[in-house]
Amino acid sequence: MRRGGRWPMVPGDEDGRATAMDEAPAADDEEAGDERRQLLAGFGRGFGGALIFSLPMLMTMEMWWLGFSIDRARLVLLLLLNVPLLTFLSHYSGFEQTFEWWEDLRDAMIAYAIGILTGCVVLGVFGVLAPGMPLEELVGKVAIQAIPASIGALLGRSQLGGGSKPAHSATEATYRSELFLMAGGAVFLGLNVAPTEEMILISYQMNPWQGIGLMALSMAIMHGFVYAVSFKGGSERGPDTPWWSVFLRFTVVGYALAGLISAYLLWTFGRMDGLGPGQVVMAMAVLGFPASVGAAAARLIL
Repeated sequence: MRRGGRWPMVPGDEDGRATAMDEAPAADDEEAGDERRQLLAGFGRGFGGALIFSLPMLMTMEMWWLGFSIDRARLVLLLLLNVPLLTFLSHYSGFEQTFEWWEDLRDAMIAYAIGILTGCVVLGVFGVLAPGMPLEELVGKVAIQAIPASIGALLGRSQLGGGSKPAHSATEATYRSELFLMAGGAVFLGLNVAPTEEMILISYQMNPWQGIGLMALSMAIMHGFVYAVSFKGGSERGPDTPWWSVFLRFTVVGYALAGLISAYLLWTFGRMDGLGPGQVVMAMAVLGFPASVGAAAARLIL
């Protein structure tokens, strides 16, 4: 029965209800605090990864000059192609566990933002960015540095204590996913050296036989690094799988991917302009060496 517009209380019910009401907000606050701490820790690892993985390029003079000398159409294309790469990498090594493609795209944009902020801060401290510079030059210098920094921001999760994503383990990747991981590794390591003059200088110093030897060495390292040495995260050959099948499907195809990516990076940075066909192939072989190592190491990193 109601009295005075209120329902009667069972003895002790009022205290119990008050206790439950007090505990619920406390539990919610604690959960929200944990989420905030995890989010901040993820961002911290992202900034740490962006700095660690992009520092060599942030301190390379060729990258500073390319910021305002690179063809703007090529730079925009490189920035756009980095988006699907980051989205895929986020699927395996993002800031948090994701289940939808738009969540991976969101993480990719966060990584891009971290990369841009890292470039602004570090280049500003180095004096590479200064007041009075044209806006186009400022944007170009930061944009070109944001690419390796954004990749490093995503890799920071797996390399700086963020753990792995059980829902998207690399061991469950399909063949196409494996190739995409190789491409990501080739892009990342190739970016570190593609803008430098040394790529062209080395290619001029080598004769054709040395170029062939470098290609063979790249493929041998690529095959042994992942399959024969069997590092953690490497792809081990099953007992019923012939060695030549793994060699053709992964090593040869992976090296071809590294070669194509090397050609694209050289073209983007203008390193192929004015070169003859033979010299272009030689430059691809030189850059293909670090790119192929990056492709082989992709499973270990991610």
